[in-house]
Amino acid sequence: MLSQINSGAVVGIEAYPVEIEVNAGHGEPKVVIVGLPDAAVKESSDRVWTALINSGFRPPMGRTTINLAPADMKKEGPSFDLPIALGIIAALDDMNTDLLPRICMVGELALSGVVRKVRGVLPITLMARKAGYKAVMVPAENAEEAAVVDGIKVFPVRTLREAADFLNQDFKIDPYQLDIKSVFEANSLYEDDFSDVKGQEFAKRALEVALAGSHNLLMIGPPGTGKSMLAKRLPSILPPMSLDEALETTKIHSISGSMKSHQALVAKRPFHSPHHTISDAGLLGGGTNPMPGAVSLAHNGVLFLDELPEFQRSVLEVMRQPLEDGEVTIARAAASVTYPCRFMLVAAMNPCPCGYQTDPKRECRCSPTQIARYRSKISGPLLDRIDIHVEVPAISYEQITKLEKGEPSAGIRQRVVAAREIQQERYKNQPGTHCNANMRSKTLHQVCRLESDAEQILRTAMSDLNFSARAYDRILKVSRTIADLAGAAAIQPNHISEAIQYRTLDRQLWV
Repeated sequence: MLSQINSGAVVGIEAYPVEIEVNAGHGEPKVVIVGLPDAAVKESSDRVWTALINSGFRPPMGRTTINLAPADMKKEGPSFDLPIALGIIAALDDMNTDLLPRICMVGELALSGVVRKVRGVLPITLMARKAGYKAVMVPAENAEEAAVVDGIKVFPVRTLREAADFLNQDFKIDPYQLDIKSVFEANSLYEDDFSDVKGQEFAKRALEVALAGSHNLLMIGPPGTGKSMLAKRLPSILPPMSLDEALETTKIHSISGSMKSHQALVAKRPFHSPHHTISDAGLLGGGTNPMPGAVSLAHNGVLFLDELPEFQRSVLEVMRQPLEDGEVTIARAAASVTYPCRFMLVAAMNPCPCGYQTDPKRECRCSPTQIARYRSKISGPLLDRIDIHVEVPAISYEQITKLEKGEPSAGIRQRVVAAREIQQERYKNQPGTHCNANMRSKTLHQVCRLESDAEQILRTAMSDLNFSARAYDRILKVSRTIADLAGAAAIQPNHISEAIQYRTLDRQLWV
């Protein structure tokens, strides 16, 4: 007998429907899976057969043909175990098939028949709702993730027997309900706060400006001055995520397998800090079956590269285009997938290999050749794509031991949010532009209106400091953000002066 089960698979960050046809017939005992299955799907026959027996079901005795349609798209992963097993049960007339046309299901099976969590549940649930299915059946550990999608019922199952009994209407499963508001509220608290940071007022101001306009930032200073400490507190002053941003970010993390069990959403902006030994594929994404890389896992958040010159130069160079485009495309022989990667780059580095060239209390042991080789790992084109360069100097004993705390993150975040709201209103009719950092060139001079004194300051700086054309655009964008923080309509001389001093370190250190 023939049965049909609805499921789904993921390509990039989107899902497409997969129809699983199971035909249990007579003849030689054999299992054939067609429809471009990968190794994990081919191996499902052994898992499914054992799970059926251990769950009290009889497996087919003759030839069993399993077709995964559409047949021209490669199917990957173990998420088809549950629908294949239920399709076999239905093909043997051991299950009521009335609910099957209205439900989409995914899940991996253990040999005992337990249903294990799988990747990509959120995009598959979104696809199921769009395709008109009334419900999805997912592993219990993925229930919260699927329940984020409004307008479709979510039935969590723990075992194959439980799933079959539910479809036979012998066992009741209540649709899983989720309060999205409570999820965001539970993720609104941060352990790390800027009030813990002693001194470094100039660096904290630079970070505030960077986040207010989503500008890329580079911190340069000796070891132990608080560069990593400052970076780890950035999420506490980032604007809260909207539901659309949270859904898009969660899809990426769901596909990558980085979602925790029973996690509903990535409700906090990501802070991703890969080790400097990361490869090109690890940073951008890739592999035989393409997966998102570090730049995509930082989507809508912060990518922090500590010890920037320790990264392979080739790895840093491949990041230039994603920084500009906000997406990365991975091309393979079978298919090409695109992952979004709109992130804010924050990097930290020492001024020299030993780290103490700019430290007034410690002597630098590096030769000019060593320093030049160290700095040459960061190319000029990459440096031009970093809007703000800030020096983080060593702090004094008095600053370390002072009792009073710095300004808390809540106050800084309030100013950042206010500046972002100004930008959202400004760019509301420009799709794809959300903040000053990704302002389009054609609107640059319309938005960045300079007072005459400010224009003269910028003209002098461009001539004396020999800035590139890209640096000129960056200065204008940063000065626009500084003006937004001050609530000013036009860019004033003090705004352009502050923006210029955030560009001088590349000329001082890379001469």
